[in-house]
Amino acid sequence: MIRLAVAGAAGRMGKIILKLAAKDRAFRITGGIEQRGHATLDMDIGSLIGGDLLNVRIDSSPVAVMKTSDVLIDFSHFSALPDNLAACVAAKKKYVIGTTAIPPGMMKKIALASKKIPIVQSPNMSVGVNLLFRLAAFAGKVLDESYDLEIMEIHHRMKKDAPSGTALKLAEILADARGRDPAKDLVCGREGDTGARQQGKIGVFAMRGGDVVGEHTVSFFGDGERVELVHKATSREALARGALLAAKFLAKKKTGLYHMGHVLGMM
Repeated sequence: MIRLAVAGAAGRMGKIILKLAAKDRAFRITGGIEQRGHATLDMDIGSLIGGDLLNVRIDSSPVAVMKTSDVLIDFSHFSALPDNLAACVAAKKKYVIGTTAIPPGMMKKIALASKKIPIVQSPNMSVGVNLLFRLAAFAGKVLDESYDLEIMEIHHRMKKDAPSGTALKLAEILADARGRDPAKDLVCGREGDTGARQQGKIGVFAMRGGDVVGEHTVSFFGDGERVELVHKATSREALARGALLAAKFLAKKKTGLYHMGHVLGMM
């Protein structure tokens, strides 16, 4: 049985992960982490997710929580990553990172930490989105630069970062497929007199509104035809299920940095 802790336990994703884990015999919930001063601190996790009492309480200390847990699933704000990562490394525990908008410097620390503990890091844990990544890579190689490439993403009004981590990952994958540099060839939005579209550029656009869980569309615009790859998430459960799959995947790993492609056997 995998002893599971969740960072950002009282958030939208955290509660869904805990609810699904509570029904999965592969897991025993042993911890939940929230920021200092949070209203749910010291609350029983069973009460938090509307179930039976588990005698496991929300804590603000990742160090304390990881003493009794095997793996941490983290969908908290990226500002909590340094403490959560340090706690997992110190306790030699496994780490699933679903946090987005991670700064480049923090990504380097995650890579270094993976030499000591096993980590799954992905901007999107959904099985469908990770299939989209593979399809986009294939299409990006088959459809040459005579096809203009645009990415559009839509999320709920509360999402703080833009473009989404998933859209940026798609752009990275497609730039690699076409031999382009994401740092130079991405166009995030357009305004004013931009002139004719430059060949090889990759447009990325973000829309925000309502309660949209997440939609991503990759469009290849050719002369006389358009090819589109679309993924629409209608529930956060798709992300939560992927995160739990990642936790199970890490059960037999001792070190290494993995992505959902590894978890799903696509790499």
